[in-house]
Amino acid sequence: MSSWKSLLLRIGDKSSEYNSSSDFKDHIETCFGALRRELAHSSSEILSFFLQCAEQLPHKIPLYGTLIGLLNLEDEDFVKKIVENTQNSFQDALDSGNSDRIRILMRFLTALMCSKVLQPASLVVVFETLLSSAAITVDEEKGNPSWQARADFYVICILSCLPWGGAELAEQVPEEIERVLVGVQAYLSIRRHTSDSGLSFFEDDESGGEVEKDFLEDLWERIQVLSNNGWKVESVPRPHLSFEAQLVAGKSHEFGPISCPEQPELPSTISAVAYGKQKHEAELKYPQRTRRLNIFPASKTEDLQPIDRFVVEEYLLDVLLFFNGCRKECASFMVGLPVPFRYEYLMAETIFSQLLLLPHPPFKPIYYTLVIMDLCKALPGAFPAVVAGAVRALFDKIADLDMECRTRLILWFSHHLSNFQFIWPWEEWAYVLDLPKWAPQRVFVQEILEREVRLSYWDKIKQSIENAPALEELLPPKGGPNFKYSGVDGQEKTEQEQALSAELSNKVKGRQSASDIIVWIEENVYPTHGLEVTLSVVVQTLLDIGSKSFTHLITVLERYGQVMAKLCSDQDKQVMLIAEVGSYWKNNAQMTAIAIDRMMGYRLVSNLAIVRWVFAPENIEQFHISDRPWEVLRNAISKTYNRITDLRKEISSLKKGVISAEEAASKANADLEAAESKLTLVEGEPVLGENPAKLKHLKSVAEKAKEEEESMHDSLQTKEALLARALDENEVLFLSLYKNFSTVLMERLPDASTDATLQSLKSVHGDSMAVDLEESSTMEVDDENEMPKKSQLNGGKATNTYNVREKEQWCLSTLGYVKAFSRQYASEIWPHIEKLDAEVFTGDAHPLFRKAVYSGLRRLSNEL
Repeated sequence: MSSWKSLLLRIGDKSSEYNSSSDFKDHIETCFGALRRELAHSSSEILSFFLQCAEQLPHKIPLYGTLIGLLNLEDEDFVKKIVENTQNSFQDALDSGNSDRIRILMRFLTALMCSKVLQPASLVVVFETLLSSAAITVDEEKGNPSWQARADFYVICILSCLPWGGAELAEQVPEEIERVLVGVQAYLSIRRHTSDSGLSFFEDDESGGEVEKDFLEDLWERIQVLSNNGWKVESVPRPHLSFEAQLVAGKSHEFGPISCPEQPELPSTISAVAYGKQKHEAELKYPQRTRRLNIFPASKTEDLQPIDRFVVEEYLLDVLLFFNGCRKECASFMVGLPVPFRYEYLMAETIFSQLLLLPHPPFKPIYYTLVIMDLCKALPGAFPAVVAGAVRALFDKIADLDMECRTRLILWFSHHLSNFQFIWPWEEWAYVLDLPKWAPQRVFVQEILEREVRLSYWDKIKQSIENAPALEELLPPKGGPNFKYSGVDGQEKTEQEQALSAELSNKVKGRQSASDIIVWIEENVYPTHGLEVTLSVVVQTLLDIGSKSFTHLITVLERYGQVMAKLCSDQDKQVMLIAEVGSYWKNNAQMTAIAIDRMMGYRLVSNLAIVRWVFAPENIEQFHISDRPWEVLRNAISKTYNRITDLRKEISSLKKGVISAEEAASKANADLEAAESKLTLVEGEPVLGENPAKLKHLKSVAEKAKEEEESMHDSLQTKEALLARALDENEVLFLSLYKNFSTVLMERLPDASTDATLQSLKSVHGDSMAVDLEESSTMEVDDENEMPKKSQLNGGKATNTYNVREKEQWCLSTLGYVKAFSRQYASEIWPHIEKLDAEVFTGDAHPLFRKAVYSGLRRLSNEL
């Protein structure tokens, strides 16, 4: 990399390029000198790299803005091109709805204004254009309020610029910026308050408490405090002030006009369903970037001004966004933000808020796992203790944590511990053994240990809890497969069945084909022993042959899957097949999930059969005490969703291919027609057409192009037919899933005629279910995190008991999963909502069940 690029990239960092100096003024002067020398012969390369740096290192935008201001004194035309390119990029981002780019470019424009490159009035015009679009969108008569997500986003972008340029705007164009702020206030008065109950980290209840501010309302309050404080922000560097005397001599450029895209038209028939579909589409296009997760006590961040918290969060989120493929660079930039105060606690809260963000984290959870791990290594004296404090705080509130967040926390924490020798002070949590088996804290510890065993081995995890040996009770069973025909004592199978199993095993080891084994079963086994014994012998024996490793399992399913498919040709038999898998791997939840998932992949079992098995009585009883049935269900729905996603991608690619093929065929035909209509001289006489050899070649090309076009059309039609069938199957899947949920919940929830709420379920106490621990007169406190060394909270109550009865906890857990599934697959559920409304979400369904579904879909309803 050339030296000027390195200087531009590393500006603001303590790096070798700047002799480990941290003075921003020195950095800017050094970098400016290098750029000025290169400008004459590398201007286009500098321009594109400048814009790339500004967009992908947005926490350095004030430095880049100042550099451009200094370059403006040297070469106005070059800087004018930067402004024009930014304007084009900004318009493209608005048209395509690229929310991250819109937000970053607006901050960049603000920095250019601060450095006298952009006229303040031009920036105000940008603000007013966005504000006008937002106001029209939420207008009931002129706009489309279902697209409020975009309107809110535009206003958030405006307010987000003010920490970077509010002081300059207030000084240079006070009336205009006041007009913008009044417009924002007016917008807030006409928009609908956004309820985040469906996306909140913790289960809240409609208990009539004070309505929490949504993200925009909270940001507006922070901006008002900032305005009252004279626009002073510690967390935003203002390097342009060091060069103010020079910058004022530069020419301020105008910013070209921009236009916001029109909001989609209202549906022809206005209904709650149509509104909900468009609202969901808007929220997918313009998602809220973060939701605050307040893990630590306020004392940890009380020195921060309200706006500083917002700015540091923006820095951290930007670094996570742009360095998602470079974990070490990400951690390096996160610990070196341009702020004059410590922010480890805020950094932890921000990362955890992204890891647990609903409905989906911006990136795969493994990314956050690696970043946290690298931060612990980069800040060994501070960050590990902060992470431990966060885990303790979340553990204290685990009973109220959303079920999806709980699952992600379990997966993250078990993986995190596996990178640090599984070291954790388990004695702090040993008291969970005295809680009922359904207490969320006990289940959480049990699931952590089960996941750790998957990542290591049983004896290693047992050794890791030696400080709390009693927790061995929560480890998964150590035993291997539960093979019915092993001949071991306790396996009550007839010698005849064991002989059949041994004979089948010998046939497989003798490499007999699947068709030969099918003939043997049809002629010798099935007629004599019937379906149940035949299926049990075949499935158990084949699973046992494939039990040595994942590869063995795949090999057996590939070679002898036809045998199972022949035996289990309908859904009832497939349920029996899955039950045999569950029985064989009853001591290993991981292998149960893998085997069923692979069988679905090979089309041996359907997703409907898996749903039926999950809702079998023996699995229903585990809903609140184990993740085992939920993991299988998640895998089945996820695989179905992925199949549909893959088909959509293939169809999109084929449509592009069809267009290309049509263009190629059209060109080939045109060339052929032109050649055929051309007059040529043959032996002095005019003859119609090119010479025969060329004509033959053109005809061949045209025919091949036509064949290619027809082939692409046929492929597209085939894929579209497959997608249509998959969507129909998806509708049946969700109908089956929600009907099962509705049925099992109706059997256990309180009478629907009573005003049941989640809070009322938590308030039902059962003395016989609660186990009191020894009361301690004092509580030791970890001075670093102000957390009790022995966590004692259950459901937010400082007590060593868990007073929710088992039936109520089952209902709470199951409702939590209903909400989680609805939220995660909302995009696939909305197209089928009319059918679901007619058949499942009817007045007969329990209100708490409907509330959980509607909350997950973020669906507005006055029916509940």
